[in-house]
Amino acid sequence: MSQSDSTWSFVDEGNETPKGFLFAGISAGLKASNKKDLALILAPEGSIVSGMFTQSIVRASCVDICEERIKKSSGFVRAILINSGQANACTGNLGIQHFQIATAKIAELLGIKEEEVLMCSTGVIGVPIQIKDLVKNLPNLVSDLKVNNFQNAAEAILTTDLTLKKVLIETIIQGRKIKIAGLAKGSGMIYPNMATMLAFLTCDAGIEKKEWDKMISIAVKKSFNAISVDGETSTNDSFVGINAGNKIDKRFLPIIQQGIDIVCQNLAKNIARDGEGANCLLEVLVQGTKNTDDAIIVAKSICNSALVKTAIHGCDPNWGRIISAAGNSGVKFNLNDVDLHIGNHKILEKGKLNKYDSQKVTDYIRSKMKGRYLVDDIVQIMINLNSGEFKGTAWGCDLSKKYVEINSEYTT
Repeated sequence: MSQSDSTWSFVDEGNETPKGFLFAGISAGLKASNKKDLALILAPEGSIVSGMFTQSIVRASCVDICEERIKKSSGFVRAILINSGQANACTGNLGIQHFQIATAKIAELLGIKEEEVLMCSTGVIGVPIQIKDLVKNLPNLVSDLKVNNFQNAAEAILTTDLTLKKVLIETIIQGRKIKIAGLAKGSGMIYPNMATMLAFLTCDAGIEKKEWDKMISIAVKKSFNAISVDGETSTNDSFVGINAGNKIDKRFLPIIQQGIDIVCQNLAKNIARDGEGANCLLEVLVQGTKNTDDAIIVAKSICNSALVKTAIHGCDPNWGRIISAAGNSGVKFNLNDVDLHIGNHKILEKGKLNKYDSQKVTDYIRSKMKGRYLVDDIVQIMINLNSGEFKGTAWGCDLSKKYVEINSEYTT
């Protein structure tokens, strides 16, 4: 296997998205702002889908129906319709009816079976979809389907997001170009269990359902299930991965797994950094654990701590909050074994306080608060529990007054 076979590179999606996939994104009048609010992804025949959804017991009907359709079809799904503006959650039978009306119409327009259509919604909970406006605009949506419409689709799924979340990578395997593209939305209500956001991944390498399910699950565990903005899980959280195209030899699946991981982690970090009112990305690396799950659990506990998040916002080197959050994670460790770094500053060594300059730690955090978006705005925390050989990373953000302002006025 050559170096080029195992190396993924980021590319401009305006040139070429995964082969055979079409995208669309339009304004259907579902949002008062008249911004784009309706998206469509169309996959080639023979496409295979894997989905992971919120584990909240309060779920939008679209989540339940999507899970049911994926299971009944053995993953043979062709289209995903996505609306923003209304979550269509907690809307009873009306929510089910709206899902069925919308997917039946889009199936008719595309000439495919209704069971081959999924639908995901995002927006205000308890508000039904403006179904008349949606259905009226479905012909326009289908007409908008193009290879290079990736950006429009990414725009159409946003709610309180401040930035687009999209990524496209490619590699060469045995002379064949392989592309993986992903788009996502998420800014508030972020604490995946899977997962607090909407995200979609397309890949033009054909992979069997059983293998694809495993690959998606692995990627989600160390990406979307390793971020936190506010510790809030939503009703509509969905991640759908689709592959289609000529089959790829199983010996190259590790390369594809690497690509899926890259796309998912890139999108996940974008979601965490775009946390409502956030000023920086918080990256917590936990090393020396007995397994990877323990490392991610500890890292997420730190990222999810309101006290840690507010300390970061205030550029306060309050390391005690970090250790306290780790101790509350449920993972057992001995404090006398723990090393702790904030950036390059060693705070603890084998549980003992190291001599460090608190002003320099404050300056380090402050520089990241003012850094360029996802370039040098990342506050890094590293903990080594020194009790094993595994590691894991989680991502979060600072907690600001702006977050309170946004969420205290969300529906008003």
